[in-house]
Amino acid sequence: MVKIVIRKSLGEQNVYDIGVELDHNFAIKNGLIASNCFNKSHSTAYGYVTYQTAYLKANFPLEYMAALLTANSGDTDKVQKYISTCISMNIQIEPPDINRSGVDFTPVAGKILFGFSAVRNVGQNAIASILEARNEGGEFKSLGDFCDRVDLRAVNRRTLESLISCGAFDKIQPNRHQLIQDLPLVYEWAQSRAKDRASGQGSIFDLLGGFNTTNTNTKTANNAFEMAPKAQAVSDFPPQEKLRMEKELLGFYVSDHPLKSLKQSSLVLAPINLSQLGEQREDTLLCAVVMLNGVKKVITKKGDPMAILQIEDLTSQSEAVVFPKNYERISSLLQVDARLIIWGKVDRRDDQTQFIVEDAEVVDTVKLVMVELTPLQAVNIEERDRLRNILKEQSGDKAKIPVIGVVQAGNSRQLVRFGRQFWVQDSLSTVIALQNGRFPAQIKPLTGS
Repeated sequence: MVKIVIRKSLGEQNVYDIGVELDHNFAIKNGLIASNCFNKSHSTAYGYVTYQTAYLKANFPLEYMAALLTANSGDTDKVQKYISTCISMNIQIEPPDINRSGVDFTPVAGKILFGFSAVRNVGQNAIASILEARNEGGEFKSLGDFCDRVDLRAVNRRTLESLISCGAFDKIQPNRHQLIQDLPLVYEWAQSRAKDRASGQGSIFDLLGGFNTTNTNTKTANNAFEMAPKAQAVSDFPPQEKLRMEKELLGFYVSDHPLKSLKQSSLVLAPINLSQLGEQREDTLLCAVVMLNGVKKVITKKGDPMAILQIEDLTSQSEAVVFPKNYERISSLLQVDARLIIWGKVDRRDDQTQFIVEDAEVVDTVKLVMVELTPLQAVNIEERDRLRNILKEQSGDKAKIPVIGVVQAGNSRQLVRFGRQFWVQDSLSTVIALQNGRFPAQIKPLTGS
């Protein structure tokens, strides 16, 4: 029913035209073409390509996803989508490595290694110089060794700053701040050496080529790069700052994610993943833990400000909307790169799913109410009713503070998460009410619980 015909093109050698002959009724029946007679050869070709890609993804997932990331390296949204797919397939994406990365995304030891071509401010000439130096002299031992061996006319300081900041030198020196401080001194030193070599005035190390001393099979090399100057020792950048720079240069987080450390502690809020947004009911109050990637302020026809947000979590990216009545209250929290807990509902319009934000808080300011219970209070009906009544008085439509019960019996300590109907509006007044009711209670931050 399907026949592929290969014909040699006229007037050209070794050039062939591939045509497809397909039974029309068979194609319609099997969904290969539409009944409106869309070009049959196109339909068959699309079907064949779909089969090929499905086969590659199932049988060669590492190579397939690396090729997909490489082909779309210029489209940040698509790359983020494919990285999320990799995570769901248990494929780890490693940040660039000055001693292992190639031009493109590359499968290495069961992982996908970031390619130099997807790093901002790293051009083709710089990449060629790095790979050539590495192929000729082996792995780079330090920043000084790197600057001494590459062509600094192709690899400028901006390129080096980008490579350091995105983590490409981490295997050599994990302290990125120290490398940034060392860079001006090392770069100037390497430039001076390059000029000396160009004028035929190489140093004694260049003239002698270094020397080795052998003592019981131990070899020690005196290399010129060991003489490279260094700045005063400094502590490394904070983790969040390193991730911010990483995203600025790579387009997304690779070595880590700012929300990963919150994955366990935020479970008390019963958040949804953004990848599950389309599955939620429109009348249900939802909670999500997100990074704020973009804020676009919009003025309505009535002149009221509102905002359209670009948000992401560990699973996906999405769009969120803050209407005027809520924007006025939470606008000060809407800062790019902020880690937020957002509450709201899902909205579906024109086949697009959006998160309608009704409230938000910065993750670090979210509080929990911890109430301590004895084993007797935990099982006694009267005590449980008394506790329930106190929490009901503190709850309400806008309640967003979870309550956690801690049952202590000897060395055993059990945590009990109260349902959303027992969440409260104000942590301080709730703690006072609980303490007055002879229930020891305290306020705990979400990130420290």
